[in-house]
Amino acid sequence: MIQRNDPCWCGSGKKYKKCHENFDRKLMSMKLRGKQVPPQRLIKNEEDIKWIREAGKINTAVLDLVGEKIHAGMTTDEIDQLVYNYTIEHGATPAPLGYEGFPKSCCTSINDQICHGIPDDTVLKEGDIVNVDCTTIYHGHYADASRMYCIGEVSDKAKKLVDVTKQCLEAGIAAVRPWGNVGDIGAAIQPIAHANGFSVVTDFCGHGVGNDFHEDPYIHHVGHKGTGMVLAPGMVFTIEPMINEGVASLFIDADNDWTSYTDDGKLSAQWEKTLLVTDDGIEIITE
Repeated sequence: MIQRNDPCWCGSGKKYKKCHENFDRKLMSMKLRGKQVPPQRLIKNEEDIKWIREAGKINTAVLDLVGEKIHAGMTTDEIDQLVYNYTIEHGATPAPLGYEGFPKSCCTSINDQICHGIPDDTVLKEGDIVNVDCTTIYHGHYADASRMYCIGEVSDKAKKLVDVTKQCLEAGIAAVRPWGNVGDIGAAIQPIAHANGFSVVTDFCGHGVGNDFHEDPYIHHVGHKGTGMVLAPGMVFTIEPMINEGVASLFIDADNDWTSYTDDGKLSAQWEKTLLVTDDGIEIITE
């Protein structure tokens, strides 16, 4: 058993009584009430958070750059090269490159592609909607975000899908509070999608991030308020709803074993941010 004057288990270097003693008492009381509480490995210390924030700054700047440069006639490979060059020039590493064999530095998912589109010689056309998903490693820490980009004038249905998906993300973020639950996030997202006639992809979800690319907990985008793991201060995770124009079901490209498509060929959109739960609210790491 850790003693009050021992160094805290989080690695902060502070005495336990000055760091996570009260935190542990609160978690224990929740556990005794039958709540699912996060393990210590999911709680980031001040040093972790410092570097996750720095990764977030680079990740945000990369997506800003894509927004400045993206246009009809550009290939998704050119987007990937922008991401790679900017990330490397700023002393960071694009996390997707080589991850479980993924060949590129970001994901570019167009129209009916839900996620994990692989950049190639595909040319963006007027009216396309495209998600660019970037994860940055800096000083051994990770930040992850994605945005939708509309290429020129897009259809009303495409614009609505992109806008509603962003509303879903914002609602999910607004539902996060210290000592709340993971289920609160999906409970906020699902009604907005359904009210607009859209469906929520359940095959993919958000995830813990920060000290690794993918950590617990899974952040489902459907759910029930008050259920799931407790959201404790120090947790870092993504919310990244994928909303489909038609059915929620999908298939994976058999040729590359990565890219997912809507089963009915209709449009899909996704927005993503990385969040930190704080003692009194949240901080959006990739704002």
